[in-house]
Amino acid sequence: MSIIERAASRLEHKTEAPVPAGATEAQAAPTVVGTAAPAAAAAAPAVPPAPAVPEATAAPEVPAAGEPGAPAAARPGGQRRVELDLKHMHEIGLVTAAGGRTMLVEDFRIIKRPLIKRAFAPRPPGDKPGNLIMMTSSLPGEGKTFCSINLAMSIAMELDHTVLLVDADVARPSVLRTLGLPAERGLMDILLDDKLDMSDVMLRTNVPTLSILPAGTSNPRATELLASQAMSSFVHEIAHRYPDRIVIFDSPPLLLTSEAHVLASHMGQIVVVVEAERTTQHAVKESLTQLEGLPNVNLIYNKTREFPGTETYDYHYG
Repeated sequence: MSIIERAASRLEHKTEAPVPAGATEAQAAPTVVGTAAPAAAAAAPAVPPAPAVPEATAAPEVPAAGEPGAPAAARPGGQRRVELDLKHMHEIGLVTAAGGRTMLVEDFRIIKRPLIKRAFAPRPPGDKPGNLIMMTSSLPGEGKTFCSINLAMSIAMELDHTVLLVDADVARPSVLRTLGLPAERGLMDILLDDKLDMSDVMLRTNVPTLSILPAGTSNPRATELLASQAMSSFVHEIAHRYPDRIVIFDSPPLLLTSEAHVLASHMGQIVVVVEAERTTQHAVKESLTQLEGLPNVNLIYNKTREFPGTETYDYHYG
């Protein structure tokens, strides 16, 4: 059975499963279905729902220095530091270290473990670095940015690893918006300007082990930039500069843009977020067809209906 047939079979099984009595939309949450590659399926925890974040209509233009609303200039000799409102993040359903032992925190602990293991496992010559992880979906609104941020925050709790969260949804970036931060220069600007250094655009946060790279200035040739030698050099640098670093790319949806397929070609691991009771089997099949031949493709089944209770965990195996 192909990876597409197995994924569709799992999706059909989950769709037809009865909804527990008393379950409501407010209890919808992602579930890891497991790997879509020929390997043993991973454990699948249920997690609380993604917060409702309005869809961006386009990448905002970054104001020039000195203009109203322009981001603060980078400090000489170092990266900019931004303050994440951790209390607000917890309130809207995002993982924080101070949030306690909630179902959300525990579920992303389960989700991250096999990804971390593969990130630093020996790999055959020619394989892409496993510490480059792309989070994507078939369509907008399935919760990929929610999962990207939560995965990054969970990995940031690790004692032996650091994490860089890259907003690679260059047409409709939403990482900074979700975190309440203004638009900044970022990935697109680095690829266009070889004189621009990572330290000029990367944002350090008040979570010491977490940094963020914004999407940057909107560009009509985004697909070509992501397919360029500059992008290959960039991903090689960030994959190898720090031996303890995991890099998470919040990607565009697979079925709406050409950027996602190009971005996937640089990745060592790919996670496809599938929204329960909304994303069709046809859409999942199309998405996995685009990823056919790429290693370590996994699924997160998002917004599943589960019994209420933040201290109860439900694991599923694909």
